[in-house]
Amino acid sequence: MIFGKKKGSIIGLDIGTRTLKVAEVEQTKGGGYFLKKFGMSDIPPGIIEDGTIKNPEEVANGIRQLFKMYKVKEKNVAVSIGGFAIIVKTISVQNMPADQLQETIHFEAEQYIPFDISDVNLDFQIVGEDESNPNQMSVILVAAKKEIINDYESLIQLADLNPLVIDVDAFALQNIYEVNYGFENDSIALIDVGASKTTLNILRGPYSVLIRDVTMGCGQINQEIVTKIGGTLEEAEQLYHSGESDQIPSKELVEIVSAVVTDWATEIRRALDFFYSTYPGEHIRKIVLSGGGANIKPFQEVLSEETSSQVEVINPFDNIQTGNDFDRSYLERIAPQAAICLGLGLRRAGDK
Repeated sequence: MIFGKKKGSIIGLDIGTRTLKVAEVEQTKGGGYFLKKFGMSDIPPGIIEDGTIKNPEEVANGIRQLFKMYKVKEKNVAVSIGGFAIIVKTISVQNMPADQLQETIHFEAEQYIPFDISDVNLDFQIVGEDESNPNQMSVILVAAKKEIINDYESLIQLADLNPLVIDVDAFALQNIYEVNYGFENDSIALIDVGASKTTLNILRGPYSVLIRDVTMGCGQINQEIVTKIGGTLEEAEQLYHSGESDQIPSKELVEIVSAVVTDWATEIRRALDFFYSTYPGEHIRKIVLSGGGANIKPFQEVLSEETSSQVEVINPFDNIQTGNDFDRSYLERIAPQAAICLGLGLRRAGDK
């Protein structure tokens, strides 16, 4: 969803529930990509909840500080949204040119969108001929609540920036995967586990066939720790990352993590079962994890067992050049968390 077509670079800005991330990616003459800048900073719990911006002033101040800290001068940014504000569906419509579909998309969308059609912005991408009916074509339909888009547009302007592109989390993840790994004939699942939301994007070749956002994430681990021993969410988060505390035995901490990630794996398997019911005979050979939950080893193991799929962690820097200014060990450590932000950094003015 493009709000303008100005020239120049676009900065990727990932506005997460607990972390802000910024990436400046430059396209090289040979068609590759070079990472000029990347940085991240935490924001307090509660100022963004379920994708809703509760405290725009504080978030905008955090964005301004992040840009200042990493000396990012460019003002044009790409951000993304997901969760309850977005619906992405693959639909079948009668064969027609794209300009004709543009005129009729509201009529086509009404039967698939559970919101008032006047309350959403619509976009679409024609995939190709419908596999079961040559007289129809498959179309990826995207509906985003205008209220949420307006909130994010206002937030970016409050931070003295220009919201040039508002993308979808799942598509930003797909973009960075394509740059680093290309596409395969097999079906694969891209899964981003954030602080409060998990995004699932199943691909068949270069196309999304199922996108689902689930309200679950790393914040559940912190909440379980708070329930067990009290304190604040920030203290629980520090305890979890350190793995050491006089307040809770390490065995109990392991049990908390194991219980939460088992629930994640069960929910993901349900989504995959829906995919299998829609595409009988398909098998998801590989699951690629990103986000803050990607490096949790028990999660990788349980998910692989639950889904009978190979599970690996994305490296969004794999096919992107980086200069000597970057600490390689730092990039390796935060790589899964950087995926969506880098996907946004690949956007250019005038993109579909």
